[in-house]
Amino acid sequence: MGEEETVTESLSETPQTKEIGVGMLGYAFMGKAHSNAYRQIAAMTWPASLVPRLVAIAGRTKEQVELAARRYGYERWTTDWHDLVFDEEIGLFDNGGPNSLHAEPTALAAEAGKHVLCEKPLARSADESYELWREVAKTGVKHMCGFNYRFVPAVRLARELIEAGELGEIRHFRARYLQDWGSEESRQTWRFDPEQAGSGAIGDLASHVVDLARYLVGEIAAVSALVRTFVPDRRVDDALEAAVEFDSGAIGTIEATRLALGRRNAFQWELNGSEGSLAFDLERLNELRVFRADGDRSRGFKTVLVTEPDHPFASFWWPPGHVIGWGDTFVHEIQHLLTAIADDGAVAPHGATLEDGYRAAEVCDAFLRSSSSGRREEITFRTL
Repeated sequence: MGEEETVTESLSETPQTKEIGVGMLGYAFMGKAHSNAYRQIAAMTWPASLVPRLVAIAGRTKEQVELAARRYGYERWTTDWHDLVFDEEIGLFDNGGPNSLHAEPTALAAEAGKHVLCEKPLARSADESYELWREVAKTGVKHMCGFNYRFVPAVRLARELIEAGELGEIRHFRARYLQDWGSEESRQTWRFDPEQAGSGAIGDLASHVVDLARYLVGEIAAVSALVRTFVPDRRVDDALEAAVEFDSGAIGTIEATRLALGRRNAFQWELNGSEGSLAFDLERLNELRVFRADGDRSRGFKTVLVTEPDHPFASFWWPPGHVIGWGDTFVHEIQHLLTAIADDGAVAPHGATLEDGYRAAEVCDAFLRSSSSGRREEITFRTL
C-alpha cells in the first residue's frame, strides 16, 4: 500500500464531528479571548465533540465590529444583537458584552433555543442575575457562566487533591485579586459606569474569587466586608476587604482592588487543611505549590509544574514542561461546554452554570450590604 493510500484510508477513519454555529456578542477583550478559543477547539481538542463555526459577531460600532469579523473569522457581522438571537444558523450564543447587556440578550437567546455562554459577572446585581438564571433554566438549554479560572490546570489539580482528601479538613481560604489599571483617574470605560457595570472591583475581580472559593471550599455562609472608593467622583467601588465563613466551618479572607500599583493581574490564593496546604498565583499560571504535613516540614512548599501527561487538560497541549497561557483556559472552558451540548451532559460541577453565576452575585451583593451596615451578613440563596 502506497503512502498516499495510507493517508486516504486514515482520513476516512477519522471520527465525524458535527458543527455548531456560534454567535458572539462583543468584539473587545472577552470577544477576542472567546473567538481565539473557538478557532483552536477543533485542532487542540481533537476529535472535538462539536466543531464551532463562527457565524456572526455583534457590536455597537460598525467599523470595529466589521474589523473584528474579518480578524477573528466570522462569516458576517451586525450592530444589532437581535440578529444573533434570531439567526437559525446559530446554536450557541456567547455573550461577552458589557454587564448591562448580559441579561436580556442571553435570556432571549435561550428562549429561542440556543445554548448560552455568558461572561461574568452574570449581571449587575443578584436580583438581575437570579432572574436571568430563572429565565434560562426553564428553557432547558445548556448554560454556562464564564468563570474561566475553574479551567486552569493547577486549579483543577487542586480540586482533585481536595476531593481525594489529600488536605484533610479544609480550615482556611485566603485570596486576593489585585490589578493596578484602575489608578488611572482619567481613564474612561464602561467598567466605571454603574449603569453598565453594576459594581467596580467587586463584580470585575471579587466575583472570580468568590466563584473559586465556592468551587474549591464550598458554599459561603456569611461575610463581613469593607468596601471603599478612593478615586474622586468615581461611582463604583475601588477596593474590597472581606472576611468570609463557609458552610463547612472553614474561614477565609477575600481582597480585590484595581488600585494595587505594580500588580498587573495577580490572582493569588492559598488553602490550609489539617493535612496540607495549596497555594497558587495566576502570574505563575502553570504552577501549584503543595505542602504535605506527612513530609519534612523543614522543606516547606513543593512547586509542581502542572504539565505532566496525567495532569488536567495536558492531553490537549504539549510535552511536559511546555507551558500553556492564560488564553488557553478559554479553550478548556468552551470545550467543556461543547462536550456537554454534544453528549447532553451536565455543565456542573466543573463548569460554572448560571446558577453559580447567580450565587456569586448574591455573595458580592452581601459584601456591599455588610460594608454599608457595618454588620456581618448571612447569605441566603434563592432557588427556582
